[in-house]
Amino acid sequence: MSDTTAGKLKAWFSIALFLVILTGISAVWHFAIVELAPVSIYVGALMWCPALAGFLTLKLTGRRISSLPWGIGNWRDNIQSYLVPVAYVSISYALAWSFGFGGAFDNETIAEWSAELGLQETPIRGAALMVALFASIQFVKSLGSIAGEEIGWRGFFIWELRKVMPFGGVALFSGIIWSAWHYPIIIKYGFGDPAYQIACFTLMITSMSVIMTYYTFRSNSLWPAVMFHGAHNIYVQKIFSPLTTRNDQTLFWIDEYGLMVPLIVTIMAIFYWQRAKVEGM
Repeated sequence: MSDTTAGKLKAWFSIALFLVILTGISAVWHFAIVELAPVSIYVGALMWCPALAGFLTLKLTGRRISSLPWGIGNWRDNIQSYLVPVAYVSISYALAWSFGFGGAFDNETIAEWSAELGLQETPIRGAALMVALFASIQFVKSLGSIAGEEIGWRGFFIWELRKVMPFGGVALFSGIIWSAWHYPIIIKYGFGDPAYQIACFTLMITSMSVIMTYYTFRSNSLWPAVMFHGAHNIYVQKIFSPLTTRNDQTLFWIDEYGLMVPLIVTIMAIFYWQRAKVEGM
């Protein structure tokens, strides 16, 4: 057996071991979230399952946790990884508002935010401050749980896949697996047709995976993916979705289970896929 073949077999073994461990430990927290309650402590535990699966796989295959790409990378990649989700989420919601799939700047949300900050008499100022706090303070607070996912997915998993697949295969396969890992929660807590929501979510996550894989490999660091993931969650879940007024079409187009964000991020993913080819990834 050649060294190349042996190396690929070892990589496939690590990939399979990681997925088996991840499935086993995630099942505990999927059960807790689906059958008990979707509280933040259960969600946080679930989000750390990919990292734990990666650590255990390294331990069982005789490698060190220090072998993961812990370096901070360069700040250009980290900053861009924050700004890319800001761009595609902003474009997506601007289009949804323009086409009448929802309205901009929900008054109830603005009033709630202003009251929470003690700025009831100046609601516009209160809303602007809340957006700024979400984009900075809440973003930083969220990185602890998000790091748990990204240590596993972009710190370990895609590097093993890279040993046996080209860039496109790594991005697509990891994206599909990452999507499927969320399915129990979507099926339980989605607010519409599960098949439609799973399709939209899978397209979005797989497209995000292309961009995140690009920045991870270019920077040789898992931290751009952490920045990217954190910004995506904040701008979709905390800022733009709450600010959107609803009508009969809104749920089909906005948020992570609607179609608009997946469409826009897919266009961006095609651009980054081409960049990866040009850069020899």
